Parts: sequence; structure tokens; C-alpha cells
Amino acid sequence: MTVKKSPSAFVALSWMPVAAMTVVVVGDITAGPGVGLLPLVSLGPAFAGLVGGWRRTALIGLVALLLCVGLGMYNGLFDRPRGYTAMVSVAGVTGAGIAAAVMRSRREAELASVRSIAEAAQRVLLRPVPLTAGPLQAAVSYTSALAEARIGGDLYEVVASPHGVRVIVGDVQGKGLAAVETAARVLGTFREAAYDEKDLTALGERLERSVARELEDEKFVTAILAEIGDDHRVVLLNYGHPAPMVVHPDGTADFPEPPAYALPLGLAAHGGPAPDPYAVPFTPGDQLLLYTDGVTEARDEQGAFYPLAERPHLLEDPDVHRALDALREDLVRHTAGPHHDDAAMLLLRYQGHGDGGAAGPVR
Repeated sequence: MTVKKSPSAFVALSWMPVAAMTVVVVGDITAGPGVGLLPLVSLGPAFAGLVGGWRRTALIGLVALLLCVGLGMYNGLFDRPRGYTAMVSVAGVTGAGIAAAVMRSRREAELASVRSIAEAAQRVLLRPVPLTAGPLQAAVSYTSALAEARIGGDLYEVVASPHGVRVIVGDVQGKGLAAVETAARVLGTFREAAYDEKDLTALGERLERSVARELEDEKFVTAILAEIGDDHRVVLLNYGHPAPMVVHPDGTADFPEPPAYALPLGLAAHGGPAPDPYAVPFTPGDQLLLYTDGVTEARDEQGAFYPLAERPHLLEDPDVHRALDALREDLVRHTAGPHHDDAAMLLLRYQGHGDGGAAGPVR
């Protein structure tokens, strides 16, 4: 998310050059001839170069030069070098302010271009999840730890495959472009394998091979895979990822843990056990929240972690998107500031089978 100046702050900054020159003129006239505060008039174009465009900076510089001439005549400074030195000073500051305004405008244009590219990358990498997939409604929330970024190292996807609705939520070790590149590779493999592989374990093995080929220096990706069919259960495959939260219609919640924790994707060469799939009841009215550790490890001002287990009631809204928005807003209130890690949440609500696109059985 991008931090923007408030309108009132921008207005105050834009009027600062005029205010500075006004104070100098009033102070000089009040002090009387002989004091000579005219060099301080250069504060006007100096402030203008920090806020306005080059045309506005040049206009304020011209006004500053005229004021310098007027104050110099009022103080009788043009019969000695001091008056001309002050004019040269104002002209020099104006030129520097114009140069600064031009450079700032170019940087803002470059930043706008980078933002548009980031938004296009987000649409490709973290494209919107389908509103419905088989018997499910889906909603997603993503917050990057980088203030100017739209994407980071967290990843998610929902695929309505012939073998059931298949889902992944993951977290790439590290941040920045390298994490984004790894996330793109994992998502690309998942989107293809979700259709091809009949077995969820085979899908996980394919992801492991893809990640192991590309990652170096013991980099890894924690991930959880889920498969929902029409037999009222969800099959999970956990690669060192936080356990999901299953919220029942009565408001209670469970965090189903795997039989044994496996290493994250990319670390199979270390000889750890492969994850075992495990099934959890998932019936109409239930909700499944998959998330990254940026949610549960978010801290408040006292250092306390976000108490996700105490927040199932926030998901009661009949609209799945409003329900997830309520949870996200509560997370933001808890941190009371910028996130220090990417935070992704994917909410699946079992609404019952629709007329079309029903998921196939879990195998």
C-alpha cells in the first residue's frame, strides 16, 4: 500500500514559499532601513523547488528577485556590493530550485511507471481468485511489507480442476524481486500441475522438484495445499506452513495440524520426511482460512502476536468478501502501523453444490 500526503499537508507545503517571503518582507519593513533581510527572500524559491513544478518555482523565483530589488532600494543596499550579492544569491537558489523540481518530476514519472508495471505484474502473478469454485465461495486479502510494492513473497491460487478444487497458499523465504520471481515459478508450476496430477501428493512432489531446481543457498518456500471435492472433506498437504483455521457454523474454530511436520519446499535434499496428506471434515456452512505467518506473527505496540484463534466471529458476515475485509481491518488495527512481513489470507466458504462446475471427487 502506498503512503500519500494528506490534502491539508500538501496545501500547507504549497503555501510555504509565499509564507516565507511574506515573513521576510514584513520583518524587514518592521525592522526599518539598514537591517537588510533581503537574502532571506531566497527561502521562497528554495521551498518552491521542494514542492511545486519548475514553472511555479521559476515564477516564485521571479517574485523573489523583484522583492529583493524592492527591499534593496528600501534599505539602500545598492550603493554597495551587498545588494547585488543578495540578488545573485536569490537567482542561484532559484536555479537550483528549478533543477530540483525538474528532477523530482522525473522521479515521480518513473515511480508512476514502476507502479503501473507492478500492478500489471500483480494481475499476472497474483490474479484475482474466482468468486466461486465448485461449491465454494472465495475471497483473498494481500498486504505487502514494502510500502510502495503491490506484490511480495506470499502467494495464493485457487484452481477448479477435474480432480477437485485445488488451493495453494505459500510464503517464499526473503523479500524483494528474488522472492517475487520464486513465487511466480511456484504459481506457474501449481497452475499447470493442478490440472495434470490426479493425486495431491503427486502435485506436491512436482512442486518440490520445480522449487529444488531453481532455489539455491538453502532457500525455501513454506506452503499448504488443499483439495476440496464433493465428499464433505478437505485434504491438506502441509510443507512447514501454519495450520489453517476451519470455522464452523456455530462459531467454533479448529486448527488442524498435520500428522507430522515436513520440511518446506526446496529442502527435500536434506533428507526430511515428505508430508502426508490428511483429511479434515468440511461441510456446507464451514469456512477454511489459509494464511501466511505475516498474519499470526503480526505484533501490536506491546509486542503481542495477533490472536487469530480469538477472531472467528469476524467471519460471520453473509458476504465472504466483507467477512475477510473485517478480519483484515482488525489485523491492521492490531498492528497500528505498517506490516513488517507480507500477509496473505485466503477464505473459502462451503456454500453447497451449485448448478454447474461442481468439483470432482477427492482422490
